[in-house]
Amino acid sequence: MIPQELLRQLRSINIRTQRLADEQLAGSYHSVFKGQGLSFREVRAYTPGDDVRFIDWNVSARMDSPFIKVFVEEREMTVMLVVDASASEQWGTVRASKARIAAEVGALCAFSAIKNNDNVGLVLATEIVEKLVPPKKGDKHVMRVIREIIGFEPKYTGTNLALALGTLVKVAKRRSVAFVISDFFADGFERSLALAAAKHDVIPVMLVDPRDEELPDIGLVSFEDLETGEDVLVDTSDSAVRAHYAASMTAIREQREKLFRKLALDRVIVRTDGDIVKPLRDLFAKRARRLGR
Repeated sequence: MIPQELLRQLRSINIRTQRLADEQLAGSYHSVFKGQGLSFREVRAYTPGDDVRFIDWNVSARMDSPFIKVFVEEREMTVMLVVDASASEQWGTVRASKARIAAEVGALCAFSAIKNNDNVGLVLATEIVEKLVPPKKGDKHVMRVIREIIGFEPKYTGTNLALALGTLVKVAKRRSVAFVISDFFADGFERSLALAAAKHDVIPVMLVDPRDEELPDIGLVSFEDLETGEDVLVDTSDSAVRAHYAASMTAIREQREKLFRKLALDRVIVRTDGDIVKPLRDLFAKRARRLGR
């Protein structure tokens, strides 16, 4: 039986994100994410201006006049959500935790996909792959995917993005659009990301909280590493400490940005203190401009 609090969160996310996907994302999603190619539909008589490469010579010979093959785009795609469920995702100091934001972003992507009759699958990972939902269609399936994300109780606390990305490559047989939703506070996933990007259209969705960027001046504070459980005593009133923290976090972010640029990936930044729709809408608009649409 689903707990009442989880049901409440599901209804809230469903109402909010389905409306946003319908009104602001579904149409642009359709225009920038293409299917797997072309499928044959019929043959018809050749007319001047038709591409001669599509002439069906066998039919043309039988009919004693030129005929061409007509193809239609295979619109159906697979969208994979690769969600980092490690303990650091429970962090959030403004509107919601990163885990909640991940669920909302996943829901937006999933509803946009379903509106275009695409399949949606899910990889939930910590230091192991803890949940794998094979790609399927339909509103009920989307609700299951969202329920898995927001109701997930991980067995482990650590992060292994390399394993999550490797799983994506193994389970998604056809080229897919893969939204990798994480704060990307992890190491050793660069090669796995490159391999995944070679096979799939990978879109890193970086979750950012204001406290990922700077520490407030609130005196002597004990911080707990959510993934290791280690406690660290920090004097936040020391400006040098705050400056060092900000510089370190900036270096990590720039390193990730450099990696994404090297792999030619369209990354999205979604903040816990910001709009979740605009970054995705901007991504779709950027892709549309690149495609000349």
